[in-house]
Amino acid sequence: MGPTARQRGQAAVELVAATPVLIVALLLVAQLAVAGHALWSAGDAARAGARAVLVGGDVEGAALRALPPWLDGDARVQTSEGGAVEVRVGAPALIPGVPAIAVEAAAALDPRGAEADG
Repeated sequence: MGPTARQRGQAAVELVAATPVLIVALLLVAQLAVAGHALWSAGDAARAGARAVLVGGDVEGAALRALPPWLDGDARVQTSEGGAVEVRVGAPALIPGVPAIAVEAAAALDPRGAEADG
């Protein structure tokens, strides 16, 4: 015995009701992935800047070159007196009208080769 027309109609209504919830859940997971990649990239950039501090190079240039192009537009690089480098970037929002998510990472290198991340 197959499904009746009424059961098929109920399934269609449930699908229509569940679709927005699934779309929002997918956007949230994708946004977390974008923010996580931005944080990872900021950490890489901070370590590149810390290496530049250690060798006396261009700290800001090294950090910005380590960032992917979609993150370097609004990136900010700061160096403390102790040689720690902090990189702040804005992870773009996937939902229109929502501001970028600010993430930051810091790194410092010990001249003896030990690395300290923050």
